[in-house]
Amino acid sequence: MAGVFITFEGIDGCGKSTQLRLLASELRVRGIDVVTTREPGGTTLGLKLRAALLDVQEQVDPLAELLVFAADRAQHVRTLLRPSLAAGKIVMSDRYADATVAYQGSGRGFEPELINEIVQLATEGLKPDLTLLFDLSVPESAVRTRRRNKAKHSDRLDREHQEFHMRVREAYLDIAKANPDRVRLIDARGSVQQTHDLVMRIVKRFLEERGRGF
Repeated sequence: MAGVFITFEGIDGCGKSTQLRLLASELRVRGIDVVTTREPGGTTLGLKLRAALLDVQEQVDPLAELLVFAADRAQHVRTLLRPSLAAGKIVMSDRYADATVAYQGSGRGFEPELINEIVQLATEGLKPDLTLLFDLSVPESAVRTRRRNKAKHSDRLDREHQEFHMRVREAYLDIAKANPDRVRLIDARGSVQQTHDLVMRIVKRFLEERGRGF
């Protein structure tokens, strides 16, 4: 049976990481073999790259940021994603290539042609079967991020100005419009449970269509 690749995307504070954990837990309870991962940091090498990329003390040049994210993704695709999918597993990743389009493309202002070329090189064309995009306004994102950062340190991207995050959000919405067959846009303003219930309905229907019902 073919593997299934599901990605979770959205601006900071949208709740995607929480929803990934909840979905993975629910699927495992139902006896489904799930691999969960993230970008950056889904591999041993990726963890080291993540630490450097998100360190608030590190001044990272935008081009260096773009290329390091690409290096992390190349390692991720070749050593974890493709092998897991080849083994027929359901793979769920907290961010993937859409994040580069949104953050480094629109956020940093790199040309779409360059972004597309680098994404293609790093992924070798591997695309998600389903992307859950959790949409939240930038002001609400800021409130949630501040609340979250009381429990842990903020990272370098958390500290970007509001206009940066507005560009990122708009880019994500454009991705959803351009890819209606792959991307499901989820209003993330509700409670954790309300959002989880919606995610479960979407994923259940999707897996049933792929012959992976539960």
